[in-house]
Amino acid sequence: MHRGGPGPVLVLNANTKRETGRKAQLGNIQAAKTIADVIRTCLGPRAMLKMLMDPMGGIVMTNDGNAILREIQVQHPAAKSIIEISRTQDEEVGDGTTSVIVLAGEMLTVAEPFLEQQMHPTVIIAAFRQALDDLVAHAKDNLSVKVDLENKEQVINVINSTIGTKFLKKWSSLACEIALNAVRTVTLEENGRKEIDIKRYARIEKIPGGAIEDCCVLNGVMVGKDVVHAKMRRRIENPRIVLLDCTLEFKKGESMTNIEIKHEEDFAKILQLEEDYVRKLCDDIIAVKPDLVITEKGVSDLAQHFLLKHNISCIRRVKKTDNNRMARAVGARIVNRTDELKEADIGTGCGLFEIKKIGDDYFTYLVQCKDPKACTIVLRGASKDILNEIERNLLDAMQVARNIMVDPYLLPGGGAAEMALAQVLNDKAKSVAGVQQWPYRAVARALEVIPRTLIQNCGGNSIRVLTALRAKHATQGNSTWGIDGERGVVADMKELGVWDPLAVKVQTYKSAIEVGQLGDLCTLIMIPPPSLSLCRRPFCCFVLMILYQVIRRIRSRQLRMDQLQSLTFSSCNFSALYN
Repeated sequence: MHRGGPGPVLVLNANTKRETGRKAQLGNIQAAKTIADVIRTCLGPRAMLKMLMDPMGGIVMTNDGNAILREIQVQHPAAKSIIEISRTQDEEVGDGTTSVIVLAGEMLTVAEPFLEQQMHPTVIIAAFRQALDDLVAHAKDNLSVKVDLENKEQVINVINSTIGTKFLKKWSSLACEIALNAVRTVTLEENGRKEIDIKRYARIEKIPGGAIEDCCVLNGVMVGKDVVHAKMRRRIENPRIVLLDCTLEFKKGESMTNIEIKHEEDFAKILQLEEDYVRKLCDDIIAVKPDLVITEKGVSDLAQHFLLKHNISCIRRVKKTDNNRMARAVGARIVNRTDELKEADIGTGCGLFEIKKIGDDYFTYLVQCKDPKACTIVLRGASKDILNEIERNLLDAMQVARNIMVDPYLLPGGGAAEMALAQVLNDKAKSVAGVQQWPYRAVARALEVIPRTLIQNCGGNSIRVLTALRAKHATQGNSTWGIDGERGVVADMKELGVWDPLAVKVQTYKSAIEVGQLGDLCTLIMIPPPSLSLCRRPFCCFVLMILYQVIRRIRSRQLRMDQLQSLTFSSCNFSALYN
């Protein structure tokens, strides 16, 4: 006989929403489908732009999946997980952020009937993993085609497949040239190791104004700085450049410093000491006979005077990242102490130093470099919104070019690879034993969402065209047939020149199927209650904060009547409202 024990102990917030079992799994699937439906229309050449308003009132207009999902505020844990794989896709390979979300949503959708039929999630996941291993192996061994990196036209065709689905497709030839030149510039090969660090050494500088046709890759670097003195030279050919990481002024105390002076002449001695110190710094620099000095710290007026007397131009307070780029571009070493300067530290790889004025701003150009391993991409456009979208498109294109350089293998685009892999999985499903055969076959059905979405975004008849594409792939030798994203008809991707990097496709399949396994396996979801938010009206917000501060101090017995009158807005603790 069951004895009545103590009641249940509640360890969660009373307002916390808790879901378990099948309800939690179906909730995961519904959340994933909702996120996938949001950006489904952003896939392919006929993709639609979405205009979003961020919390600060700014406008984001893009069809990039990661950029859209980054602005969406969601509360469901599974939806957050789906958004996270888009961010991972963008960081790993730079492209396929929309495809991975659409495919992940479809993977969970095809798993839903098996959960409703009481099939255990571990059985479904085992079938998904087996299908993933088979399709990745077949893609690498049978479908992939090696690209000749020396064939510039072939590489540009691959990059053009990425640009063709974005805002820049009208200027695709220019964008492909920029992306390829930038990646080849920053490629560094040492001791058999290839390093392509786009994020650190390929800087994108956005300057509003001009036309998109004015965008270019500089054979060097550019920073938004001017010389510190109006009389210094603004154009030098074949300059000798010194890069510093130290200040050219008298060192100040790190905290409050007091000096007691008893005699009048002592003040003059202190000033003389400062002047001698700055003179010593400048003499160390002048000894190596540079034409241009660039430092990350400040330059005093006295140092400017000494440098100007020897016809040396100077630029101050550049960013650390810009200084690293300039060091790679001109062949200089960044020096931390002026007394350690030597001839080997001088950068002589720059052909021209020039300062240009664009609009109201001055920009320093270090161009015509002999062998730059860093570059600056100058973007011009009508507005900041357009420039931001161009930047996103170019970053994707550069990532694709980088993927090709690292792993020079391609798969046919336009949904051809997905249909070919779906055909292979359907054939192999016959040899899978037990009930795992049905989830295994469901992966093949989920892969068809890519060509189906391309047809739908073109306004075509998805049932008729997809049936024709299945018939093509049922015949041997038609693995490159896919969907023409412009017209929504079946076409040979080899003839259209539509190819995707193997690294992008493999990462898409892995991320989508793995997040599908996660959604099937989770049987417990806890959603916390909504946090306290401040009132939108400024006066109400002010009154709430004042009252909270008064109550808190009264409780701690620290508030007297004379303090109550002196309580001001500046004394309010904003973060206390959330504690």
